[in-house]
Amino acid sequence: MSNVIAKNPVARHNYNIIDTLEAGIVLTGTEIKSIREGKVNLKDSYVNIKNGEAYVYGMHISNYEYGNIFNKDPLRDRKLLLNKRELNKLYGQIKQKGFSLIPISLYFKRNFVKMELGIGKGKNLYDKRQDMAKKDAEMKIRREIKEINQ
Repeated sequence: MSNVIAKNPVARHNYNIIDTLEAGIVLTGTEIKSIREGKVNLKDSYVNIKNGEAYVYGMHISNYEYGNIFNKDPLRDRKLLLNKRELNKLYGQIKQKGFSLIPISLYFKRNFVKMELGIGKGKNLYDKRQDMAKKDAEMKIRREIKEINQ
């Protein structure tokens, strides 16, 4: 990945990501300009497959300041660009019990905006607590090692 624009802060916290994949996204000119300014939010977004096509819902792209009448609805559904084989694979995986398709990050690849999608299973509350405790322990160990080395 290069030039990360936005990350979904709760994706890896709420889900165990099993597999990732890259998808293009259909955007308008004013949306691209707004994204280049970093005015995008993935926090409450999710992906669903409807009528053989993948769409991202809840992704907020703020209106472009100079867009006037060309601005679109900030929360509109946006189509993802995936080939038929990828769509069939994803559809089969998310139809299994408990699996979801979550946007993880949005980034530029050359001049195109790409979205990293994750296939994940929702975490239980005790899993989240366990991950936070593990992260805290690792941080304490790093801090101790840093103090010893100084």
